[in-house]
Amino acid sequence: MTTSSTVHRSRAAGAVPSPAPARPSEVERAPEGTALPGVPGPVDGAVADAPPPAVSGRPGGPQRGGSVARPGRNRGEWRPAAELPVARVAVDVALAHLDRPFDYRVPEHLAAVAVPGVRLRVRFAGRLVDGYLLERLAESPHTGKLAWVEKVVSPEPVLTPEVAALCRAVADRYAGVLADVLRLAVPPRHAKAEAAAVDVAAPAEGSTEPAPAPAAAPGAGPVEPAAWRRYQHGAALLDALARGRTAHAVWQALPGECWPERLAEAAAATVAAGRGAVLVVPDQRDVAALHAACAARLGADGVVALTAELGPAERYRRWLAVRRGHVRVVVGTRSAAFAPVDRLGLLAVWDDGDDLHSEPRAPYPHVRDVLVLRAHSAGAALLVGGFARTAEAHVLVGSGWAREVVAERATVRAAMPRITALGETDAQLVRDPDSRAARLPHLAFEAARAALGAGRPVLVQVPRAGYLPWLACGTCRETARCRHCAGPLGLTGRRGRDGAHDDAAGLPHCRWCGRPDSAFRCPACGSRRLRAGVVGSGRTAEELGRAFPGTAVRTSGGGAPVLAEVAAQPELVVATPGAEPRAAGGYGAALLLDGWAMLSRPDLRVAEETLRRWFAAAALVVPHTEGGRVVVMADTAIPVVQALVRWDPAGHAAAELASRAEVGFPPAVRMATVEGTAGAVADMLAELPAVVEVLGPVELDPVGIAAGDEPPEVRERALLRVPRADGRAMAAALHAAQAARTARKVPDPVRVRLDPVEIG
Repeated sequence: MTTSSTVHRSRAAGAVPSPAPARPSEVERAPEGTALPGVPGPVDGAVADAPPPAVSGRPGGPQRGGSVARPGRNRGEWRPAAELPVARVAVDVALAHLDRPFDYRVPEHLAAVAVPGVRLRVRFAGRLVDGYLLERLAESPHTGKLAWVEKVVSPEPVLTPEVAALCRAVADRYAGVLADVLRLAVPPRHAKAEAAAVDVAAPAEGSTEPAPAPAAAPGAGPVEPAAWRRYQHGAALLDALARGRTAHAVWQALPGECWPERLAEAAAATVAAGRGAVLVVPDQRDVAALHAACAARLGADGVVALTAELGPAERYRRWLAVRRGHVRVVVGTRSAAFAPVDRLGLLAVWDDGDDLHSEPRAPYPHVRDVLVLRAHSAGAALLVGGFARTAEAHVLVGSGWAREVVAERATVRAAMPRITALGETDAQLVRDPDSRAARLPHLAFEAARAALGAGRPVLVQVPRAGYLPWLACGTCRETARCRHCAGPLGLTGRRGRDGAHDDAAGLPHCRWCGRPDSAFRCPACGSRRLRAGVVGSGRTAEELGRAFPGTAVRTSGGGAPVLAEVAAQPELVVATPGAEPRAAGGYGAALLLDGWAMLSRPDLRVAEETLRRWFAAAALVVPHTEGGRVVVMADTAIPVVQALVRWDPAGHAAAELASRAEVGFPPAVRMATVEGTAGAVADMLAELPAVVEVLGPVELDPVGIAAGDEPPEVRERALLRVPRADGRAMAAALHAAQAARTARKVPDPVRVRLDPVEIG
């Protein structure tokens, strides 16, 4: 959790400015007459008068849900509610030392609409702040005077007890603050969408019970698990979902599998048992494919898609339909993991290794871990699926908490394309002695020509976007860097603004400061020659156009629009990882270029991530019985290449987990990163218990500093790790250390991330 990232947050994310922290003398007591649960003691300060609150926003105006007694104009005339007059409130304050609920008095005129889950406004540290009503109590353990609930923003109960408990569990796991997780779970209110969504099927005002779900679509009959029978335990998984039983599974999809259809079948089986499902995928393209598959089985009214691209009004309208129980199946990206589905029966995540599943905002939760927590607390089934398998998913299998749903080896071999690695046999080297050095050797040309001749498209995966994004010295091969800011040099391949040739556009440019360098000289050897360090998707498309004259070349990703699907016709499709479009009928061949560039990144998960990207591309190719070929430009002796050639994601995940356990890296251990100024990091480390092992701290390199700028303050990063059994204790210690810093109003923020996706 970063103090700066949580205090200064975007209004687009539904946040309001956090209140200014109280003076040190005020931090120890409940602000403005509020009370901490279980903390007795007097409360100082009086509450100033204000106009009477109203749900509709008009002072003293009528409230929805029936007439109520008109409140007095002075707070001194307010009377507490006759029943359950105490409201326990989660206030929207992202300060670690105030990460707890507070008690307030419920006035009589708000008693009918102040139900658990509604949004309300209360006074906190002298300011009106937003919050959620967690529960109503008969009395508070605080013996002093409580402040009043000022206003119920809307009578709509948007925070269910199940989601509130999940948010608290996520905050505790990631050493975060509940207010930050609630912003991820509950979308910002849109008043017009909320008013327009009221219909005869909606629950009564103030009711926490959702409306009955509509009947299934006429065509949605019993699910026939024919395709699932190709997997061991596949039919048993669907049977468990249809019977409403809890099942935890890690599914290894076969090459060429239509995974949206399989997930739609699992959701349909869950709905047949009278329960709901949440299906989380990485991006908008996957949402569209999965939503179409679910709508075909459940009807258009039986499933809803939740993504950030919808806009605030439409997203909130769909979210309300889920909250009110009108829809039981939710398809979406990260935030859909918190969707308030009634009678939750299935939680599924596709391709959990994709970094899009990791939330970039504090406290940085991962969808897989959120769904594991939710499945455990809600008693729902969990399905983790993908063409590849992460080490974290293998931990679930190895611990016995989940069963693996995999196919027999004979079934896998029949479904996979023929995969060839560069230098796999001596015969290849005899036919093409330069194949190791060539970027596109003769073997790849043969595979592409055969696929194009059969009338099928060919997929070319390029790990980098751009034209020549990275240049190196032509003599010593050191990275070519800018003489002004030491940034890497590259070529953009663009023309002038008028479309004519631009001399400067063809010169090497710095990728940091943008300055052209027409007189490069290598500082190491003095050479003026430059060579391509890595070739981007733009240059690759240009080269392929010359190598295959008369064949259309299309690009997807890397600055070009991402294509969803291509037609079944002979053409070359150049795509960056993650932007590969599906082909109608499948690709005839796939060329996986520059494998060395993907495997040379200094990252803990480089082998796992490279294999995941290769599997995703190879799975789009038709089986070898139909002539499907995959050529990977990497040495066959590398274990990750061997796993691709054998199509063995489970074996690679087991080996990856074993190697990480040997050196003490996640997920064999729990790890955290602490980043900030040198003094701030030292203060945090001083607060940690002895059980936490500290690696570092090390100084972080500044990025993108132009010449003439003031040198930035030195920032450091420390790695913390503990055995998995002590992970909760480390998270609690980090939260306590952050709380101590925010209570002292330390100005330097510290970013804390548990289980980070990248450890460079």
